[in-house]
Amino acid sequence: MNALAIIAPIFGIVLIGWGAALTGLLSDKVSDGLSEYVFAVAVPALILATLTRPGMQGEIAWSYWVSYFGGAAISWAAGTLIARRRGGIERRGAILHGFSACQSNTIFVGVPMILQAYGEDGAFPLFMLLAVHLPLMMGSATFLIESDSDRPVLARLRGLALVLLKNPIFVALLVGMAMKGVGFVPDGILKSLIDAFGGTASTCALVALGAGLKRYRVLFDLKGALVIAALKNVLHPLAVWVLAFHVFRMPPAYAGVATLFAAMPVGINAYLLAVRYRTETGMVAASVLVSTLVAPLTTLFWLAVLGRT
Repeated sequence: MNALAIIAPIFGIVLIGWGAALTGLLSDKVSDGLSEYVFAVAVPALILATLTRPGMQGEIAWSYWVSYFGGAAISWAAGTLIARRRGGIERRGAILHGFSACQSNTIFVGVPMILQAYGEDGAFPLFMLLAVHLPLMMGSATFLIESDSDRPVLARLRGLALVLLKNPIFVALLVGMAMKGVGFVPDGILKSLIDAFGGTASTCALVALGAGLKRYRVLFDLKGALVIAALKNVLHPLAVWVLAFHVFRMPPAYAGVATLFAAMPVGINAYLLAVRYRTETGMVAASVLVSTLVAPLTTLFWLAVLGRT
């Protein structure tokens, strides 16, 4: 019942956002604006508020990173190999299949879900993983896709750095860790503003995700979308769970955060990369929708496995 109480409000808000978009209560312009607000203002404020909170501290062992990204590598490789065995999928498309199979929806679902499940114990490992996840996953996908281009390696790395430095989430993580490093804790009006914006992040993110689902078409390639959803919602967290709980040793909250982080549905960044490189856009869009729709069941399962019941 506790696990159901965690996922019901989260995916309930997603469904309300989806229904509001389908019925016309939320227009595409509102959906786009809400998504931009979440990405550029609300979640960065939540990151700053969390990282600068007194008592927010911890230590991340190398086993934590190996567990999560090792599981991601397994799911990425499986997705790529399956795509290569299917006819008509080019090299870049196969890479995007693999990337979709391990790219978690961290901002719109992961942050509210994990904070709801683990509270203060999970906040530090969550945001540390978020800080590394964004540049490493996006950087790896971009580098692999462009590895056959004529651009020099340094030019590709420079372009990636510019993209990251223009990303509000990445900048907020850098600023928050810098503020934490020097011991600066916002107070007064500054704290009130950060808390006010950060307090809107979860609800607005979930509504924006639900409204955005209207654009994705599940019937583009249902079989392929189900394969990617199975890899993302089942194989990825399974691999992380095995590594975090049965191969390495770490605090239970850290292992649980890594597993639940991996259990999130396909993230919007996979679709953005597909649009950018003009390949497999329909497949990736369908995968985002399918993995999000099955996520309530798979998340409930993983919450039970993790003892959040």
